[in-house]
Amino acid sequence: MSRPRRTDQQLVDAARQTVRQTADIQELRHALAVLLPAEVGASLEQTARLLGVSRATVPRWQRRFRQRRTPGEHSPGPWGGRRRALMSAEAEIAFLRPWVEQAQAGGVLVLSPIRAALAQAVGRRVAASVVYRLLARHGWRKVAPDTRHPKSNPHVQEDWKKNSRKTWRLC
Repeated sequence: MSRPRRTDQQLVDAARQTVRQTADIQELRHALAVLLPAEVGASLEQTARLLGVSRATVPRWQRRFRQRRTPGEHSPGPWGGRRRALMSAEAEIAFLRPWVEQAQAGGVLVLSPIRAALAQAVGRRVAASVVYRLLARHGWRKVAPDTRHPKSNPHVQEDWKKNSRKTWRLC
């Protein structure tokens, strides 16, 4: 058996007032998510169908309406942001500072020392993909090596191709 629905009359009154006064569509929808179950006795599924959203969105909107502070003020939702960050953005910048200096001095950066230093800084093992994403977040990119040697001479190579033997001799 499900729990009986509790209706806070002050919240319903605030939702009625919001529906009458608001010009903001999001605020109206949040107020309707509170009013429809309280006034009409609609279930979450019915309310979601009437508002054109999923069932999970209705309690989320009810919670946002309950938590709002003043009319027109929206609190940021739980979506977005860095939910699984190992460090703050400032800590990442501080962590990468020695590696930036090494790269600016012309040094080649290898992933394994950066990965080991990051694992030591956060206190647990980290995957290589974590380091690659960290570097990408801060604008770093992987520089691929050139396709030819800088000291190669194309004229000498062409001359060798023209004058070399066509068949191999056995030793």
